[in-house]
Amino acid sequence: MSYSHEVEVFVRLCETDALGHVNNTSHFRYFEEARGKFFKIIYPDRSSSFNFIIASIKCDYIHQAFAGEILIVNTNINRIGDKSFTITQILKNKETGITIAMGELVLVCYDNVKGISIPIPEPLKENLEMQLSYH
Repeated sequence: MSYSHEVEVFVRLCETDALGHVNNTSHFRYFEEARGKFFKIIYPDRSSSFNFIIASIKCDYIHQAFAGEILIVNTNINRIGDKSFTITQILKNKETGITIAMGELVLVCYDNVKGISIPIPEPLKENLEMQLSYH
């Protein structure tokens, strides 16, 4: 069984478009909220000397979602490299279980002072590997 960090998201009316469904940009907000909560759990002692920067991000839109629905974002570690790691995220309707969207992004560890990518700090790498081991 795979590990998955789960976050609920309530779809607000302002996140929909003229057609009445969730605007395509809102999916990225849901994914970002879930990632932020995920990292608070797996790496709460993050220092300000480094950060994560997004090297690549994509979203596959599968099904529509609408205002008032409750969605679930599942976040998983997919791959760990030397300086980067890949996260997959699945957005589902809580009530129906229907997959709304699937996202994938590559995060790179970045030294804010030197302005360069850096190896994943060992404490973070250990926490990421603990999540990956559930796959």
